[in-house]
Amino acid sequence: MKKMLVVYYSWSNGNTKRIAEQLTNGTGADIARIETTEPYSGSHEDVVEQGKREVEAGFMPRINPISVNLADYDVIAIGTPTWWYTMAPAVLTFLTTNDFTGKTVIPFMTNGGWPGHVIKDMEENCKGAAFAHEMQIQFDSKGKDHLETSEEVITEWIGQINTDINK
Repeated sequence: MKKMLVVYYSWSNGNTKRIAEQLTNGTGADIARIETTEPYSGSHEDVVEQGKREVEAGFMPRINPISVNLADYDVIAIGTPTWWYTMAPAVLTFLTTNDFTGKTVIPFMTNGGWPGHVIKDMEENCKGAAFAHEMQIQFDSKGKDHLETSEEVITEWIGQINTDINK
């Protein structure tokens, strides 16, 4: 049996957090949240504009250490919302400041209809890892809890991961 961790970033405690918790509950994995040392502030529009500037500049914000040691895990699921067609800048920081050599990484992302190149970007910045069960989960533009990706697809994805980690 493999030891699994779900790590995620969610600015608004919305869709990505929900999927991370669902994956944790369905697999018995541990969970850790990526948090920036300087939290984003202002309105949703302010954060969207700041996020766009950061993505365009390749900015990597400082993040707080997560609550667990990655070396203790065989499988690490990493979740991010889509920010301007790629991962949130905090996730880029996390990927580039940790060693994933010998780990299996399960990249997953949430989006509101524009998945962009998030998964490819995550894989390119996660050196040394093997990848499995990549997942794009779409919510409609109405926001939180308005799934476009069916609950059945998400449940099946979690089931496949659970089968693999319990081999």
